[in-house]
Amino acid sequence: MNCDFAGGQILLIDKPSGWTSFDVVAKVRNLITKYTGQRVKVGHAGTLDPMATGLLILATGKKTKSLHALQMQDKEYIATIKFGATTPSFDADTQIDKIYPVEHLTQELIEKTLKQFLGKQLQYPPKFSAKRLKGQRAYNLARQGKDVELKPVEIEIKEIQILSLNLPTELTVKLKVSKGTYIRAFARDLGFKLNTGAYLTYLRRTAIGAYNVDDALTIKEFENFVSTHCSKN
Repeated sequence: MNCDFAGGQILLIDKPSGWTSFDVVAKVRNLITKYTGQRVKVGHAGTLDPMATGLLILATGKKTKSLHALQMQDKEYIATIKFGATTPSFDADTQIDKIYPVEHLTQELIEKTLKQFLGKQLQYPPKFSAKRLKGQRAYNLARQGKDVELKPVEIEIKEIQILSLNLPTELTVKLKVSKGTYIRAFARDLGFKLNTGAYLTYLRRTAIGAYNVDDALTIKEFENFVSTHCSKN
């Protein structure tokens, strides 16, 4: 990474929990302006939910033209799924709205059911998502209590690896998926297939194509770099 942000840079940022992807873009753009005086375009490839952490690819200046190609890359996630309940957003950002039985869940049943999700399939995006509907973000409509009906999208789940299983209520998996896959929707659908409820309690994106979160900077580390190496003063 160098300081020619107008000429174009690809930036790997480790997004903190509680930030939207747009928060990260705005912060990076402001830091570049503050320390370098450059007013540059900044965009990102692949939106992460506020609750999620992990790899967010940003591009500046002329490199923003490469964002579309980056968005098309496969993604890798680590996700923790809670069984026995559902939430409207399919994650812990909203309150539990229904409780379900979990006594029937076994390791064998979960392993068998996970295999059914491998391959290409149609997935209904969550109502609480950044998808646009009638000119608005779906999550804005959902929060207003309005009816949100999103069309199914073809996705592909290429790999599912169980990292830990604490029966009967918690599962952590690593997934490799195609562009457009919602892990919250995967949790919802897994719960349905298992005849229980399910929602995400943790989500971290670890890779996009060949880019890995191990090579990403935190917001603070990025600020330290531009303030030390790129300052106009």
